Amino acid sequence: MLIVDVLIAVFVLTGALLMVTSALAMFRAKDALSRINVFSPATGLGMPLVLLGCYIYTLQHEGFSVYRLLIAIVGFLSFIIVSSIASNTLSRSTVLAGSPVHRYTRPNRLVEPLVPVDGGETGDPTAETEPAHGDGPAQGSD
Repeated sequence: MLIVDVLIAVFVLTGALLMVTSALAMFRAKDALSRINVFSPATGLGMPLVLLGCYIYTLQHEGFSVYRLLIAIVGFLSFIIVSSIASNTLSRSTVLAGSPVHRYTRPNRLVEPLVPVDGGETGDPTAETEPAHGDGPAQGSD
């Protein structure tokens, strides 16, 4: 029983610590997009860990039930699916609403064209150059 109690405590406290840390980090974020991004660990990992700890607690005290297992699986999948869809929707609506974006936040980094800086180098040293639309192999033709 002691090992199970420690396991429950580890899951619940780790999940709660992730959520509290993410909530505190939201205060340091400079704009809405960064705040949405900071909170993803809490919704993607913290809440499922708390759910897992609660399921193990229920399993220990009330025994196994297929119904409770299905509820835990549905809850776990819902946290992951809903958190990713919600953060994507919130980010998109934030950008489309014209919310101010901090100067270091680059919401469209992947769609911006690579503009050469002095000396012919790109502004992003990690960016790879991709061929233009007409330079690559033909796609979709048989």
